[in-house]
Amino acid sequence: MRVAAAHHDALVVTSRLWQTNAVALRSGSEALLIDSPYFPDELEALPDVLRSSGFTPSGLLATHGDYDHLLGRLAFPSLALGVGEATVQRFHSEPGAAQRELRDQDARLYLSRQAPLSLGSVQALPVPGKLELGDEEVELHPAEGHTEDGMALMARWCGLLVCGDYLSDVEIPTVVALGDYRSTLARLAPLVEAAEAVVPGHGSLLDRETALRVLDEDVAYLDALEAGEERPRLPDGRESSEQRRLHSENLASRST
Repeated sequence: MRVAAAHHDALVVTSRLWQTNAVALRSGSEALLIDSPYFPDELEALPDVLRSSGFTPSGLLATHGDYDHLLGRLAFPSLALGVGEATVQRFHSEPGAAQRELRDQDARLYLSRQAPLSLGSVQALPVPGKLELGDEEVELHPAEGHTEDGMALMARWCGLLVCGDYLSDVEIPTVVALGDYRSTLARLAPLVEAAEAVVPGHGSLLDRETALRVLDEDVAYLDALEAGEERPRLPDGRESSEQRRLHSENLASRST
């Protein structure tokens, strides 16, 4: 697990698996944790890591309902989990899906956990909307297309955009709804312009210029996907066999 300061009031915690990012935000004496690392040892260490840096969260947020973003509950089992209203609807329509997918992935990794994932108290947040944190506000913006739910979070006082599974420099877009994905990228563009740093769900902490380049590359990729190209040129750094496999899945889901 890697920890880096994106701002005096923002820490980025990156897991060993899939370069999954969690973000601790702080305003005054209040803090919250967005998303989560993956491995049990990372989650066990997380409370002490945050506490020693002056970030003791009073609440958890998840950008969307994929299981690898929900594991903050294992590190902070007493805290409520805030998610967008669309994510609450997803939980209701797919009861237990996140827990089953986590168990399946853990089995593939030969990984055991001391306790199963429990979502506990879930708070529905209006998106678009705002969430108070100390004397500041976190903006909540809709971000569908990678999944049917999702939100991006903008903390303007520290110039930080947390965008969930978008704008990754290590992974091509994985798409469930092409039109929604395009709308999300268009919605993210002015937020990136206003940010000093951007944290994708997976990958590197990006500066504004790099995030805008990734956004342009992702729009070009969506154009190729919409055209049905079987071997499009993938962005530099995202040309691996695994990314080709993800592209094949995007093509298959688009044709069904």
